[in-house]
Amino acid sequence: MERSKVLITYATMSGSTQEIAEFVSNQFTYLGQPVELHPCSEIKDLKAFSGIVIGAPIYMFHLHKEAHRFLQRHQKSLVDLPVAVFAGGAYGPNVAQDALEVRKNLDNELAKFVWLKPVSVLLVGGRFDPSRLRFPYNLIPALKQAPASDARNWEDIHAWVDSLPSLLANPFQQTLVETRSRS
Repeated sequence: MERSKVLITYATMSGSTQEIAEFVSNQFTYLGQPVELHPCSEIKDLKAFSGIVIGAPIYMFHLHKEAHRFLQRHQKSLVDLPVAVFAGGAYGPNVAQDALEVRKNLDNELAKFVWLKPVSVLLVGGRFDPSRLRFPYNLIPALKQAPASDARNWEDIHAWVDSLPSLLANPFQQTLVETRSRS
């Protein structure tokens, strides 16, 4: 039995990454690609999937712990599957500089998984809403006083998603690594 379903999985702090994962899933469905959408913490095995799209925020300089656990737990399966990664991080007033910092953090986090060779990586920006902070982050005065922002660029995300079915179907054809940010 040939696997043809793509898993869209995500970890999220306050829902922003989940919103992007839902968009990715809906777009794949629109393109006729069978998908399943689940949080990283719910995935038991990857046997039914021909490709993986994983999304997670970079928060406090690190990849979300559930995404980290997912990559560790499923290493044996992921080595043999095409994987695309999207990650977000909240940007402050200096979007270009903040995007570079988030990208550096993402690269450092992905480098911990030397076996992982994503077919595509997209930095999606992020949404920050101080009213949605949870413990212990809601105890940090600088975070509580920071302005709300949304640096996700949906046009870039849409274009990236449209490129994924062929990349996931032909993972050895090319490797595409992109950084896009709202400027």
